[in-house]
This record gives sequence, structure tokens and C-alpha cells, in this order.
Amino acid sequence: MQAGLFATKVGMTQIFDESGTILPVTILKIGLCQISQIKTTNTDGYNAVQVAHGEQKLDKINKATQGHLKKFGGKRFRSFGEFRVTTPEAFKLGQVLKPDIFTVGQKVRVTGKSIGKGFAGNQKRHNFSRGPMTHGSKNHRLPGSIGAGSTPGRVYPGKKMAGQLGNTTVTLKSSEILYINVGENILVLKGSIPGKKNAVLKIQPKKY
Repeated sequence: MQAGLFATKVGMTQIFDESGTILPVTILKIGLCQISQIKTTNTDGYNAVQVAHGEQKLDKINKATQGHLKKFGGKRFRSFGEFRVTTPEAFKLGQVLKPDIFTVGQKVRVTGKSIGKGFAGNQKRHNFSRGPMTHGSKNHRLPGSIGAGSTPGRVYPGKKMAGQLGNTTVTLKSSEILYINVGENILVLKGSIPGKKNAVLKIQPKKY
């Protein structure tokens, strides 16, 4: 299992493939990603690499993080993330990861925070059906019964009801890479990707 990258969502556009079919794509900008720690089964119980990303002003970084940055000669990073790997000895502390660790046509997992849409009802949030719109019905978009009566006399936990929609962590398990530009640190993925513009995304190889 190889390492991954952290990217920023630039936006969406469309391209044409060889047959002339229009493909919706999302453009991602890869920032500076540097290996800040190497974890092995002997020291931490599992094999992984920690990747630092996202530059920040030095006065906004606490002393503990500054000490961690000095260990690998890192810049003013504000965030860290891990990727499980099978051969941690293949990586070096302070190594910079670039988009060429992926290949065109490779399937990847993309994790990000979806766009928050505020308070939503059952129809929009859970795709529930509405009530009848005619014959004097007064139950058009109401939730209806939410539980039994005297037994059990309560509402079961996890009941689907109205509430916050979006603003949750979403993972796409099989996104295809259509184009890689190492010089500009650009990745182009097929289809839509969770998150709004400038959202930070975690990209890692697909798990088979």
C-alpha cells in the first residue's frame, strides 16, 4: 500500500475523451506534502507515514508543533495526516511527495467534508416520500409517526428525522485519475468530489 497526498479543490469543469464524450472532472491542486514521521510496527504497532501539509504563520503554531517540525526540517505546516503503508522503510523523513506517486487511470479514495446545507426536512435529508396533496390531506411534508405507543413508549435511537444536512466527512471509494501535471502539481479526477472550493481533500490509493 502506497502513501497518499493532501490537495485543495480548485473547481469543476468538463473535458472530451477520445470518442468525443463529455466527462465532468474536478481539478485539484496539490500543496507541499512532506513526510513528518515514519511509524513502524516496532515503534508504534503499525506501519504508516505521517504527512504534513498546509502552510501557516509561525506565530499561530504552538511550541509542541514547532518542535515536531524541527525533527524533519519542515516549514510552517498547520495540519498532519497519516497513510498506512506496507513498506515504511521505502520512505525518508522530510521527503516531499508529488503527484507522480499516482498514475493516470488509477482508482483512488477521496475523503473530504461535504458542503453544509443547514437544517433540512425528511424529504430532502433522507429522500422520504411526501403525503397526498389532494382530498383535504393535511400531511404533505410532515414526518408522521416516529414510534410505537405504550410499547416501547419511546423513540428508538438513530430514527431518521429532520436535522443538519451535509457538513460531514464523505469518502468516495473509487475515483479515477484522468490527468496529472507534475510541474503544476495538478490532479484531474473524474466526476464530482465532496467539499466546496478550497476544501482540503485526502487522496489515497483505492483499497481492494
